Amino acid sequence: MRFKTPKMEPWITIATFQFHAEIAILKHQLERIGIPFLFENEHLIASDPFASLAYGGIRLKIHPNDAEQVEALLNDLFPNDFNLKII
Repeated sequence: MRFKTPKMEPWITIATFQFHAEIAILKHQLERIGIPFLFENEHLIASDPFASLAYGGIRLKIHPNDAEQVEALLNDLFPNDFNLKII
């Protein structure tokens, strides 16, 4: 018997961060709102912060349907942060 897996759209990278500490509040807010997310390289950079540039930082990945809501949240949390790269 074969099971059909639902077709899933690939998640997109919406922002990158250099340091693990920068994602703490954002992580809490995303969990509170109930938006599924993934911080790629989170644990790698937490254990070796100097590797952040080599690995391209911590990438926030979300489902494309949540992009508008997450972008608004990022703008609220980081209104004048020129180091934050919103993709």
